[in-house]
Amino acid sequence: METAAAPARERKRQRQSEGGAVPSMTAVGGGEAQYVYLPIADALKAHGVRVCIFAAVSEIGAAFHSRGTDFTRTLRVSDQSRSTGISVTFFANDTALLPCVRSSGDVISLHNVKITSYHGEFFVTFDKKSSSFALFEGKASTESRPYQTSMKYHGSKHDDEILTNMRMWLMYPPPEGVGLKDLELQLRSVQSDLTFDLVCKVLHVYAAPSGEWIFYVWDGTDIPTTELQTCLNTEAFTPAPLHLEEVPLPREVLCTLPSIGTILRIFSNKFCKEITHLQRDIYWARFCNITCKQEFGIWKGTLPPSSRVRLLSDEDGSVVERLK
Repeated sequence: METAAAPARERKRQRQSEGGAVPSMTAVGGGEAQYVYLPIADALKAHGVRVCIFAAVSEIGAAFHSRGTDFTRTLRVSDQSRSTGISVTFFANDTALLPCVRSSGDVISLHNVKITSYHGEFFVTFDKKSSSFALFEGKASTESRPYQTSMKYHGSKHDDEILTNMRMWLMYPPPEGVGLKDLELQLRSVQSDLTFDLVCKVLHVYAAPSGEWIFYVWDGTDIPTTELQTCLNTEAFTPAPLHLEEVPLPREVLCTLPSIGTILRIFSNKFCKEITHLQRDIYWARFCNITCKQEFGIWKGTLPPSSRVRLLSDEDGSVVERLK
């Protein structure tokens, strides 16, 4: 008996050394697993430990090929404890194995995921070997069965109550809750020196000779008009530029840009991994914490060091609103 128990103790010790034993799963009568879901705010305190989370999907990232052999997708999820949410990154050998969220506001159950941090920001990491997920319809549904599950996912009868509570929160959010929507602006509402999020389609990415990256973005709306203050005495010798970049875009690129709505140039001094995908294909994206100002009567967007770029799926709620 002691000999048979030794391998089990060794496996438990290995799990603890790899980030802690799973504290969110217990056995109940009949051998059924019962999962203990942590609020996101509490899960953030369990850095490096495997946890279970039940949350609503607030942002749907695009699926694309990672630098290795896997495909990846990032979702942003939130709950009552953290309405601003946290990002969850998934990896799989095939895009069909990634979560295919039908709509923002759907609910996801995550088992055995880890909280990690990078440059001071917390993320949820999904391990394709040990983690699992299930997707449920959002607030407008009473269906308790998931519409997509990963192969290793096993729910419990107590999940129904948690799902119902999550849907109630989605239907009647607290008035003091602050979510991503409160940070979003469309181009038609842009103001100078205001920090905001912009959901837009990235039509072109240009590497300037100066080392800057320039994103040409569009959301279908017209940016506010500007006033160009100039002196007629100096205009003849140093005329105001017609474009902000050092070299204008080639004609073949200009001909592909929309004729309705403003094309905003967003400048960045740093390279981000999303640029690689944006150079190959056209994506909708969320530019987080950007600022805008007027130069020579032209609006210019800037990505400060704290800014981020997230690629979005066409099913993301913010994208669907703009496509309408």
